[in-house]
Amino acid sequence: MKSSRKRVIRKSALLFCAVLLMLPAGLSMAANQRPFPQHTTYTSGSIKPNHVTQTAMDEAVKSKWNSWKASFLKPAGTGQYYVKYNSAGETVSEAHGYGMILTVMMAGADANAQTYFDGLYRYYKAHPSNQNPYLMAWKQNSSFQNIEGANSATDGDMDIAYALLLADRQWGSSGSINYLQAAKNIIGAIMSHDVNQSQWTLRLGDWATSGSFNTATRPSDFMLNHLKAFRKAAGDARWDQVIDKTYSIINSVHGSYSPNTGLLPDFVVLQGGSYQPAAAGFLEGANDGNYYYNSARTPWRIATDYLMTGDTRVLGQLEKMNAFIKSNTSQKPANIKAGYTLGGSPLVSYNSGAFYAPFGVSAMVSQSHQSWLNAVWTYTANASAEGYYEESIKLFSMLVMSGNWWSY
Repeated sequence: MKSSRKRVIRKSALLFCAVLLMLPAGLSMAANQRPFPQHTTYTSGSIKPNHVTQTAMDEAVKSKWNSWKASFLKPAGTGQYYVKYNSAGETVSEAHGYGMILTVMMAGADANAQTYFDGLYRYYKAHPSNQNPYLMAWKQNSSFQNIEGANSATDGDMDIAYALLLADRQWGSSGSINYLQAAKNIIGAIMSHDVNQSQWTLRLGDWATSGSFNTATRPSDFMLNHLKAFRKAAGDARWDQVIDKTYSIINSVHGSYSPNTGLLPDFVVLQGGSYQPAAAGFLEGANDGNYYYNSARTPWRIATDYLMTGDTRVLGQLEKMNAFIKSNTSQKPANIKAGYTLGGSPLVSYNSGAFYAPFGVSAMVSQSHQSWLNAVWTYTANASAEGYYEESIKLFSMLVMSGNWWSY
């Protein structure tokens, strides 16, 4: 009997080892400390959609995550993952940062979340910027080779850093990857290379160090909640200056160039001692000084900070924007256009999820927007699938609207 029991135990041990060998590399199987759904309590006086149940909202987010994952989260060789951002199979650091945040947020709903996250982390590490190894080269082709310059983009760097902080909160840092130390490394690199330390503004990337690019900034990078997390994690008081300057630029540009709409331009430049919308053709195209595909994210990015911290410094800008979009569209999300001048004139005749979904997040700041928020939620949750950019922004916006966003 004893020898029989030994054989059973030995077989069980061998089977267990075999299972371990089959697990993806780097999987530490840490318990989820903040599993989805979180049902976070946001700032007092803020709202969520109230025409659907919490369970229905959670299920809508999970459904959107599953479709996003199937379409865009792809293996990139042994132990690595990347986010496929176009039909050519290319990726950019912006997309990579999105993927890293989403995998942390969806842990609990997705049993493989940490495996995906660690694979995305390894891909990030394999593609360093040529300016600093802790920053990420901004673009790779379908063969995972850097293209168009191995330098960084600030938004990708910031989202990757923030995702690593969230990973420390979700899984701890005692496993195969020290998430907290990795976060501190990239946060320090962002301060050194992505911040203009004479103006305390966020640069466009680590490459933007000369001429008008040196003092330019991009409102879609105004991730105020990220900046506050960097200050906390790094213990670096210089981040306070970046935070204060970012709030100041939002208010000055809004006050001078969009007092009736609250809209922010895709790019902002420093001229004559003041910040103003960039001229057409500054970096990406004719709409660089308009509310276009970069700044479409600002209602989500900026309002999320208010929801998490209650900081009211740009609440006036958010409320002016809410009033404008509700009036301009007769409170019908289908009437939102994919781009506006700062004065509120539509630039195009079509609609896009990159534009309508973020307005649901900004609507959450006040009970006066309840019916509008409900309409944006329903329109977003039921919308047809679009491309990587639109689907990513819809998923982020739904996470916040459903109460499932949480912060470091």
